[in-house]
Amino acid sequence: MVSIFENIQIYSGSANPKLSQAIAEYLNTSLGHVDINHFPDGEIFVQYRDNMRRADVFIIQPTCAPPNENLMELLIMIDAARRASAARITAVMPFFGYARQDRKDKPRVPITAKLVANLLTVAGADRILAMDLHSQQIQGFFDIPVDHLYARPMLVPYIKEKIGEDAVVVSPDSGSVKMATAYCDMLNAGLAVVAKRRIDAKAVASSHLVGEVEGRTCVITDDLTSTAGTLVAAAELLKKEGAKEIYAAISHCLLNERGRALISSSCIKEILTTDAVPVSDTCGGKVKVYSVAPLLGEAIKRIHEGESVSSLFKIKE
Repeated sequence: MVSIFENIQIYSGSANPKLSQAIAEYLNTSLGHVDINHFPDGEIFVQYRDNMRRADVFIIQPTCAPPNENLMELLIMIDAARRASAARITAVMPFFGYARQDRKDKPRVPITAKLVANLLTVAGADRILAMDLHSQQIQGFFDIPVDHLYARPMLVPYIKEKIGEDAVVVSPDSGSVKMATAYCDMLNAGLAVVAKRRIDAKAVASSHLVGEVEGRTCVITDDLTSTAGTLVAAAELLKKEGAKEIYAAISHCLLNERGRALISSSCIKEILTTDAVPVSDTCGGKVKVYSVAPLLGEAIKRIHEGESVSSLFKIKE
């Protein structure tokens, strides 16, 4: 199918240029030329060096740490592209920052995920391409099309090699049950759920386990981890209940110093994650990184050509 747009142009922000380059290579093209600089006071300045009039523009920028800097950079890149008369602008966000603030769970708090959706739309984005949003309802925060991809088709083949026949997929809290169920269906495995009580922003306590894990290999699934508190607390409870081996499949590995220390000393044998965000430390080899460049590259190609992306939800045999 021939696209209605004159050409496709791929640009990278500064959050994850390695992933952007891999996506461009998958598409057999080169990244567009853009200058991203800072004024002495820290303000971000963006200037495209390509003519993008009537072009189908894709801007790749996960809003991972530092989230404020990367989000502002993305907004400025979108605005500059809109003012350069791009025909369509798609924000490719392998990781959508502020997604955990998706509801009012306390008095007088913001719904920051909705605010970010508004900012992206007002800046000039015509479409969003995201992967493993923290909650599905974030798609409804946008009044523009959102293509939502999942990392699990990239991770499941390796997990199958590791877990054997009698395995259990574990949701580390009630909010991750839907993701764990999807992994169960792909792996033909059992399901267990850990009840979690959050003590504060940095500490959690896993108190109850629903499901049978004794003598079985367990795979904990979640969309993201930063302090690793939820992940490690769930793993300790599984070990206490007699789990044989414990793995984890995490879409976005945002480990900070505390998280890396917890993972390194935990009973988790291996964490499978993606390069949706840069992974700088593999915790002594415990963290195994898979590239989502082919997944995102294929999605970009299909969006440009007006084709369906739904088949990308399936595992490649």
